[in-house]
Amino acid sequence: MDHYDSQQTNDYMQPEEDWDRDLLLDPAWEKQQRKTFTAWCNSHLRKAGTQIENIEEDFRDGLKLMLLLEVISGERLAKPERGKMRVHKISNVNKALDFIASKGVKLVSIGAEEIVDGNVKMTLGMIWTIILRFAIQDISVEETSAKEGLLLWCQRKTAPYKNVNIQNFHISWKDGLGFCALIHRHRPELIDYGKLRKDDPLTNLNTAFDVAEKYLDIPKMLDAEDIVGTARPDEKAIMTYVSSFYHAFSGAQKAETAANRICKVLAVNQENEQLMEDYEKLASDLLEWIRRTIPWLENRVPENTMHAMQQKLEDFRDYRRLHKPPKVQEKCQLEINFNTLQTKLRLSNRPAFMPSEGRMVSDINNAWGCLEQVEKGYEEWLLNEIRRLERLDHLAEKFRQKASIHEAWTDGKEAMLRQKDYETATLSEIKALLKKHEAFESDLAAHQDRVEQIAAIAQELNELDYYDSPSVNARCQKICDQWDNLGALTQKRREALERTEKLLETIDQLYLEYAKRAAPFNNWMEGAMEDLQDTFIVHTIEEIQGLTTAHEQFKATLPDADKERLAILGIHNEVSKIVQTYHVNMAGTNPYTTITPQEINGKWDHVRQLVPRRDQALTEEHARQQHNERLRKQFGAQANVIGPWIQTKMEIGRISIEMHGTLEDQLSHLRQYEKSIVNYKPKIDQLEGDHQLIQEALIFDNKHTNYTMEHIRVGWEQLLTTIARTINEVENQILTRDAKGISQEQMNEFRASFNHFDRDHSGTLGPEEFKACLISLGYDIGNDPQGEAEFARIMSIVDPNRLGVVTFQAFIDFMSRETADTDTADQVMASFKILAGDKNYITMDELRRELPPDQAEYCIARMAPYTGPDSVPGALDYMSFSTALYGESDL
Repeated sequence: MDHYDSQQTNDYMQPEEDWDRDLLLDPAWEKQQRKTFTAWCNSHLRKAGTQIENIEEDFRDGLKLMLLLEVISGERLAKPERGKMRVHKISNVNKALDFIASKGVKLVSIGAEEIVDGNVKMTLGMIWTIILRFAIQDISVEETSAKEGLLLWCQRKTAPYKNVNIQNFHISWKDGLGFCALIHRHRPELIDYGKLRKDDPLTNLNTAFDVAEKYLDIPKMLDAEDIVGTARPDEKAIMTYVSSFYHAFSGAQKAETAANRICKVLAVNQENEQLMEDYEKLASDLLEWIRRTIPWLENRVPENTMHAMQQKLEDFRDYRRLHKPPKVQEKCQLEINFNTLQTKLRLSNRPAFMPSEGRMVSDINNAWGCLEQVEKGYEEWLLNEIRRLERLDHLAEKFRQKASIHEAWTDGKEAMLRQKDYETATLSEIKALLKKHEAFESDLAAHQDRVEQIAAIAQELNELDYYDSPSVNARCQKICDQWDNLGALTQKRREALERTEKLLETIDQLYLEYAKRAAPFNNWMEGAMEDLQDTFIVHTIEEIQGLTTAHEQFKATLPDADKERLAILGIHNEVSKIVQTYHVNMAGTNPYTTITPQEINGKWDHVRQLVPRRDQALTEEHARQQHNERLRKQFGAQANVIGPWIQTKMEIGRISIEMHGTLEDQLSHLRQYEKSIVNYKPKIDQLEGDHQLIQEALIFDNKHTNYTMEHIRVGWEQLLTTIARTINEVENQILTRDAKGISQEQMNEFRASFNHFDRDHSGTLGPEEFKACLISLGYDIGNDPQGEAEFARIMSIVDPNRLGVVTFQAFIDFMSRETADTDTADQVMASFKILAGDKNYITMDELRRELPPDQAEYCIARMAPYTGPDSVPGALDYMSFSTALYGESDL
C-alpha cells in the first residue's frame, strides 16, 4: 500500500515502512481498510444526508468526494461539474485533490484518473491521506502530534489498566481490551470492565464496537473476526477507528462546556422570568385581600348578644395579630423583589420590568392606605357595644351560672336513684349503699336554697323584659319539676335497700364458712397439679428413683382429700336451699372467695387424670437413664485409650529437635511417623460416632472418663499440625541448604547451636537466647551502643514482624546470608548501570517501562521510602537504589 501514501504518511509511519512492505498486497488488510474507510466516510457524509456503499465506485464522479471534504473541513469547495462525461468526473476529483493539497498535504502518485477509473489502491490511499490530515494530524498530546500524539493519548488513557499495553496500532489492539479500556475510562457506566477476559478477544471487541455504535455515535468500522483472524491487523484501519474514539471523547467535553455556558444563561433568564411571575401573583393576591377586607371593616351593625360582639372583637384581633402581619411582610417583600428584579435585568442588559396595569408598587401603596383608614375606629366601636351588652347580660349570666351548677349536680341523679343495683349486691355492698344513700339525702336538702335562688332570678329577668326570657323560664320550670321528682325517688330507694339488707345477712355466715374451707383445699389441688405436671431433668438412675418414691407417697393421700371435697360441696348446697326458700336474688357470688364448686370438681378430676400420666413419664425416664449410662461407659472406654495415645505422640516436637543424621534422613523418619499417625484416624472417627450418640441423648457429663471429645479433637489437630509443620521446616531447611550452598556439617553445627540455647525446647529462641547463640558463633555483639545497634539490625532481619522470637528457619536464612560468598555490590552496580544508562539516577517511570509489570511494582514498593536527586522528583541515585533493593549491609 505504501506506493500511494503521501509524504506525510511516510513521516507518520517511517519506523514500520519495511515491515509494511512485506504485507503490501495482503487481502485481509485491504478488506479491513475498505470497511473502516467506508464507515469513517459515512460517519461524516450522513451529516449531509447521504452515504457510500462501494468506496472505489461512489467517489469516481468526485461529487461525494467534494461533499465529504466540505463536511469534514467546514469550508465550501469550488462548484462541481454536473456532467456525466469522464472529463467532468476528472475535473471534480481534481478540485477535491487541489483542496487537499491546499491544506499542506503533498499527494504522491495519486491522480484524478486513477480515482475516476476506480483504482482501489489509489482510492484507499487518497482516503487515508484525508483521514491523516483531518482526523489525525491535529491531534496533539504533550507536544507530540499526529500518530505519536494519538498513540500517547491511548497510552495515557489506558495506563491504569494493567492488562492493557498499547505500543502500536496493530497487534496491541487484537485482544479488544484497549478499545474497552478507552470506553471505560471516559464512560465507566457503559462497560463492566471487571468481567472481561484477555483470552476472549471476540467478546471484548464486539462489546467495545457495539457500545461505541449505540452510545458514542461511532459507527462500526471493523469486524471482530477480521481483527482476531489476522496475524497483524491493518494499522491504518486501527488508527482511523481509534481517532474516532479520540474525537468522540474530546468533542463530548467541549460540547459539555458549551452546554454549561448556555444553561447558565438560560438559568438567569428563567430566574428573572420566575421573579416577574412571582411579583404579578403576589401583587394580585395582596390587592385581592385588601379588596375583601375593607367591606368587613366597614360593617358596624351591632349584635344582640355579648358572645356575638365578643366574637367580632376576637375576629378583629385575629386580623391584627394573625392576618395583617403576613400581608405587611408580603407588601415589603414585593417592593424588595421589584427592586431586585430591576437590578438583575439591568445587569443582564434586559429592558426594565413593567407590571400589569393596576399592579404597580404605587397602586398597592394607595390600596394599603385606604385599608388603614377604614381600620381606624372599628375597634373603639366594638368595645362600646360590648360594654353596653355587659350590663344587660350580667343578671342573665348569674342565672345561667346557678342553673348550670344545679344541673351539673343533678345530672345522673335520677338514673342513680332508679337503678336496682341492690338486687345483685352482697351484704357488705348493701351496707355501703345505705351509707351512700344517707349522704345523698343530706346533700339533697342542702340544695333546696339554690333552687329557690334560681326561681327568684328568673322572676327578676321577666320583670326587666330580657330578650331571651322564654328560654330562661323554660329552664327554670324544668329545674323545679326535676327537684320534686328527686324527692320521691329518694324515699323509694331507701325502703328497697333496708329490705334487701335483712335477707342477705342470713346467708353471709354460710358463705364465710365455705370460703374458709375451700381456699386451703384449692391450694392443695393446684400444688398437686403443678407437681404432677412439673417437668423434670435427671442425669442418673438414682435421681429418677427418688422422684418415683415421692410420687408413690403422694398417691397415698388421695382418699382423705376426697372426703374434704365432699364436705365443702355440702356447705354450698345448704346455701342454695336457703336462697330457694326465701326467693333471694343471688346474682352475685360468694364475697369471701372466687372458688366455685365447679372449679373444685374440675381440678379434682384433673388431678385424678394426671396421676397415671406421671406414672408413665417416670417409667420412661428410668429406661432412658439406663440407656445413657451404657453410652457413657462405651465412650469412656475408648477415650481413655485414645487420649493418652495422643499425649504420647505429641512428643514429636521434642523428637524433631533432637533428631540426628542428614536432613533427608530426618525427613524420611518424620514422614514414616506421620503415616503411622494418619493410620490411627479410624479410631478417632469411631469415637466421633459414639460422641454423636451421646450428644443426641443430651448427656452432658461422664464420670467414666476425664477426656471430652473437644479435648480429643484439639489434641488430634495439634498432633497433625505439629508433624506437618515439622516436615515443612525440614523441607525448607533442605531448600535453604541447597540454595545457599551450606554443607551438612554447617547445617549440623547450626542445629546444635540452636538446640543448645533452646532450653525450653519450644523450637524458637528469645532475643537474649538468640544473642547468646550469635556470640557463641563468633559475632562481636557487646553491650555498648554499637553492639546494641548491630543486634537490633540482625533482629530486624530474623524477626521482621517483631514477634519477639526467632525460628530455626529464620536463623538458617540469616546464617546462610552471612556466610554466602556473593558479590552483591557488583550486581547492584551492574543492574543500576543497565537501567540508568549514562545518567546517575533512575526514575520510577523508567522502571515501569523497562521491567515486567510485577517486578517493576515490587521494586517501586521497596524504593518508596527512599529519595534521590532533588532536581528530579521521584528519582533514585545509586546509593538509594542499592539500599532499597539489598540493604545497607550488602554494600
